[in-house]
Amino acid sequence: MPEVPLDFPRAWIEFDDPGKKGRRYRCDLTWLTSRWTCIFGRGCKGIYASRPDDGCCTLGAHFTDKDDEKRTLKWAAKLTPEDWQYHDLGHRKGATVKDGKDERKTRVVDGACIFLNRPGFAGGEGCSLHSLAMREGVSYVKTKPDVCWQLPLRRSFDDVENPDGTSHQVVTIAEFDRRGWGEGGHDLDWYCSGNTEAHVAVEPVYITNRDELTALMGKKAYAVLAEHCDARELALAEARGKTRLGLAPHPADPLP
Repeated sequence: MPEVPLDFPRAWIEFDDPGKKGRRYRCDLTWLTSRWTCIFGRGCKGIYASRPDDGCCTLGAHFTDKDDEKRTLKWAAKLTPEDWQYHDLGHRKGATVKDGKDERKTRVVDGACIFLNRPGFAGGEGCSLHSLAMREGVSYVKTKPDVCWQLPLRRSFDDVENPDGTSHQVVTIAEFDRRGWGEGGHDLDWYCSGNTEAHVAVEPVYITNRDELTALMGKKAYAVLAEHCDARELALAEARGKTRLGLAPHPADPLP
């Protein structure tokens, strides 16, 4: 079976944020040094078997806040009918909608996100905002909703009370596995983060997703993380063919 179990030994690193006092990062080295990569259009089966061409765009994207929505729509204004299949509909009805009491998300059209160009569209299939970033020569961290460019990285926050009465914040950077979707995550027909079919990159996640991690952590904290990941990469290389107990490589990665 190409997808590995959800729970397996992992290697973690913790360090104080050099850019903010009272904040500490806890990072999953096993995930960040794995060979996962997005394989949309190159074998991705989509989260639902009935819609294999959607990738993870079937449900639309929920915005983290008003700024996230505003930024996305600002970039969407640059899209033309030639590179956005639902350009006319998006301008006529709006590309975003209210979802529930306080949440907003991208509109879902014909079963998937309005920004997703379908197979056969002359401007090319896939996320029109992703294609826009490539056309503009910028990172898609700028053009896409937060949830889209972060997946499958997951950032979470915890406030920790110390026995001496002091406190600090722990920011965890880890793999957004099936559980990150909530209860429905276990019902997805296919998912990439723990799937061997998606662990085919030449370089590790902390390098290929440098822009995303820098946006999530800041430049100074990312630099510290990269040093630890570099050291782990060296240790894994030196242990190749030997017992690697304690290094905990990602089980979805190809065998050395």
